[in-house]
Amino acid sequence: MDIERQLFYDTTLLSVERPGRYLGREWNIIVKPEQDIRYTVALAFPDVYEVGMSHLGLRILYGLLNALPGVQAERVFVPWPDMGKKMKEMGIPLFSLERKKPVVSFDLLGISLQHELSYTSVLYLLDLAGMPLRQSERDGRFPLVLGGGPCTVNPEPLAPFFDAFFIGEAEEVLGDIIMALVEMKGQRKDVLLEELSRFPGVYVPSLPPRQPVRRQIVKDLEHAFFPSKMVVPYVAIVHDRVTVEIARGCTRGCRFCQAGMIYRPKRERTPERVIELALELLRSSGYGEVSLLSLSSNDYSRIEELVDRLSRLLEPYRVSVSLPSLRMDAFSVRLAQSLRRVRKSTLTFAPEAGTERLRNIINKGLQDEEILRAAESAFSASWQEIKLYFMIGLPFEEEDDIRGIGRLVGEILKVGKSVKKNAGVHLSIAAFVPKPHTPFQWVPQDRKEVLEEKIRLLRDFFRPLQSRVRYHWSSFEMSQIEALLARGDRRLANVLLRVYRKGGILEGWQEHFLMRRWEEALEEESLDLSWYLYRSRSFDEVFPWEHISCGVSKAFLWEEYQRARQGLPSPLCSLKNCTRCGVCGSGEVSLSDTAL
Repeated sequence: MDIERQLFYDTTLLSVERPGRYLGREWNIIVKPEQDIRYTVALAFPDVYEVGMSHLGLRILYGLLNALPGVQAERVFVPWPDMGKKMKEMGIPLFSLERKKPVVSFDLLGISLQHELSYTSVLYLLDLAGMPLRQSERDGRFPLVLGGGPCTVNPEPLAPFFDAFFIGEAEEVLGDIIMALVEMKGQRKDVLLEELSRFPGVYVPSLPPRQPVRRQIVKDLEHAFFPSKMVVPYVAIVHDRVTVEIARGCTRGCRFCQAGMIYRPKRERTPERVIELALELLRSSGYGEVSLLSLSSNDYSRIEELVDRLSRLLEPYRVSVSLPSLRMDAFSVRLAQSLRRVRKSTLTFAPEAGTERLRNIINKGLQDEEILRAAESAFSASWQEIKLYFMIGLPFEEEDDIRGIGRLVGEILKVGKSVKKNAGVHLSIAAFVPKPHTPFQWVPQDRKEVLEEKIRLLRDFFRPLQSRVRYHWSSFEMSQIEALLARGDRRLANVLLRVYRKGGILEGWQEHFLMRRWEEALEEESLDLSWYLYRSRSFDEVFPWEHISCGVSKAFLWEEYQRARQGLPSPLCSLKNCTRCGVCGSGEVSLSDTAL
């Protein structure tokens, strides 16, 4: 009996939670005639359907690969544990949604690596597919396994499980890679890997890199591939709306932000192109909201013009426009009014730190008065509540910086009350996680007990404001494991295997995460969590990711770290004010420019 008959005729889907995750057959899926298919790609997202379907990168790759002649790309997601158990009991292998084909029958398995806590779910995907977990144990009978996404800037903890990694943005290179694999179909695996290693941006862990593998970027975002249609799910997903990327990269240089470093330089689409894409996607999907996506949406050079034009155009159709990432120093009443033309979406800002001193250290560059002015703009535009993101455990943080969060929130509430009687604030508080290829890749992470003490201080501060302040914080144990894997080395592959065999899947979901599994696995491998997390690094230390180049030089990152230690902010990156990071290929900081 084939997979589709097992799913639909043996009542399998009637006995699991949210069966719509596994149906397929959604609006706008792509299935080519069998006689036209020469090469098959399973695009896997190591999380559940509603998370993976919200990811713009997956939508771009789905359209890009299916636009290639003879190539059929299909989607694969992690089943929820109840469905995973059923699949194992009934002998149903991991399958694609488009044609319900076993993943093991595909030519290539591409896995998106967006977050470190998804790593054990990668092993779960391979296991459910019936594939050996280690690449050294997979011969030509199995699909090539290719990883991509931001986590590939340090791929070493996952290296033994993958045949290759693609480092960077895929739109300009991936099509050529796939078409080369189409022509080489049937060749021995070692021949395929040798050929893959010759492509820019490809890292093959089983072969010694000839030189640092440089992250690939899309030079011309305006004309880069972007899908005109999107698959419309039957079930609600996390970001259930049309998403158009308006810019890529960021000029701000926040020292904690990996994305701000590895996605340089900043590139934009014109308002005309953004509007064209938004209208195409709305016509093909029927959604009632358009989200304009970038690392900092209101740093887009023509943001007010774009929001105003698009909002006016969509207002008669009751379609709203939202911005998921806003900087408070660039917010205005006009922008707020344009955003609420149809309906009010949530306004989210990220001050990150409670004092100007600490914001200078992390190079956020926000003054208190700018934050208060942005809050006033939002409340004046009839928002009842705004959402604020803060981090605790930042480098060089002091107790007064934690108290500063409380003081700042109190000032925001005063501003809100002067405009709107019941104005409120919703706080999201996360622990700082040091990441590779950032100026803070050398710093230790705060211990769990230190972070818990900081939260107790904040809770005491907010107790009198309970009716107007909502707040929650992320799991500090999960942040520890994120930091472990972010800066980890190849020895952690065995830890991942042990955690998976102890039942660790969907570790990014708090209800499935269990710190004890990680502690036991580290102990069994004779590895010390403290060595990975709680020590400062020297400039001379060779990182596990030294063979991956994101364009930004190590010397520049070190200089930024030294400026942070001195409490000095750095200017915005621009053509007129080059910060000499190295990504544009000239003016790179040298070691002689900075003290070691």
